[in-house]
Amino acid sequence: METLTEQILAQTIRVRPKESHKGTYGRVCLVGGNDHFGGAILMATEASVYSGAGLNTTLTDPSNFISLHSRLPEAMVANFTNRDELTDLVSAANTVVVGPGLGTTDTSLSVLKAVFDTVSDNQTLIVDGSAITLISKHDLKLPKAHLVFTPHQMEWQRLSGIKIAAQTDEANEAVRRQLGGTVVLKSHQTKIYTPTGSFLNTAGTPAQATGGMGDTLAGMIGGFTAQFADQTNAVLAAVYAHSAIADELAQSQYVVLPTQIIHQLPRYMHEHQG
Repeated sequence: METLTEQILAQTIRVRPKESHKGTYGRVCLVGGNDHFGGAILMATEASVYSGAGLNTTLTDPSNFISLHSRLPEAMVANFTNRDELTDLVSAANTVVVGPGLGTTDTSLSVLKAVFDTVSDNQTLIVDGSAITLISKHDLKLPKAHLVFTPHQMEWQRLSGIKIAAQTDEANEAVRRQLGGTVVLKSHQTKIYTPTGSFLNTAGTPAQATGGMGDTLAGMIGGFTAQFADQTNAVLAAVYAHSAIADELAQSQYVVLPTQIIHQLPRYMHEHQG
């Protein structure tokens, strides 16, 4: 397993060409946030916007519209239960992020199935949080897309059937091959299993142990994969940047908030562009 280093940033984050526009940097559609967990999809959306994705649209419960509009006017918002809108907006994206705050209700399941029915093999699909639980609970058939799963260890246990104590690299990689795509297994030292190799992220700090970190990472991966061509490097760079920014902040803070990491992203990416 290869150790992830700062080198991945310069290999991934490109200098923006002078002749470019918002369409140059990709479209992200984020799906989640029921009437109880709006904060999760808000953080995921904010992370995607701040990481530089050109166009960002959030499909969520209408109860979250005002909060999203007031906090993040850069993102468009639509109702995730409107099947026609969902189909149009998901189809138009380069990257789709599904799961942050989605919940596990019948409505949640219906929304997830609609996303799975819509995505195509030329899109990247980030599967996070509640979406992983729903797949495990209902044995859903995965769509044909460039899949990226972002489970924590308990979610990975549900999805893979491997108990936490038995989550060895060999066992994890075997299930990754069955699932296809990439697995970002979140823990105090996150491991990333990709089709071309496995990577250990040694960056990160206990100061990150607070709600919303995973939602933020999912949004960052969404933003990075939408705008950078090498999808594996984009995932790796997002994981590293997420932890490295937290390390910087933790030098003078007891706890690091997800939104603080988000707000440091434009500065950090500017400093580490290739």
